[in-house]
Amino acid sequence: MANPRTIARLEAQIQRRAAHCLMFEIADPRANFITITHVELAKDLSSGKIFYSVLGDESEHSKASHMLEHAAGFIQRQVATVLHVRNMPHLRWVYDDSIVEAARLDQVIKDARVRDREINPDA
Repeated sequence: MANPRTIARLEAQIQRRAAHCLMFEIADPRANFITITHVELAKDLSSGKIFYSVLGDESEHSKASHMLEHAAGFIQRQVATVLHVRNMPHLRWVYDDSIVEAARLDQVIKDARVRDREINPDA
C-alpha cells in the first residue's frame, strides 16, 4: 500500500507524460482533440486508469477510442521511462463523460431560466 502523496505524484507524472505522447509523439490524426482529464491509480500501484475526453461527436469519440487502444502499449512504455517504480502499473484508457454531462446540465439550467422568465417576467 503506497503513501497517498506518492500515489498523487505518480498520477501527475503519468498524466503529464501521456499527454506529451499524445501531443508530440503520436503522428495519428485521430489523436487530435483528446484531453486527459485525470489519472487514478490503485492503492497497491498494480493498475491505473487514464480518463480522457474528446472534443466532437460520437464518431470522434469512437475514432479516438480505437486510436488509444492501438497506441496503449507505446504510451505505456513511454510512461514507464519517467516513473521510478519497481513494477509499472497496467494502464487502461477510460472515456470521461463528465465534461459532456456538465455541458448538458448547463443547458438544462439555461432552458429552465428562460422558461421561468416566460412564466413570470416581473421576477
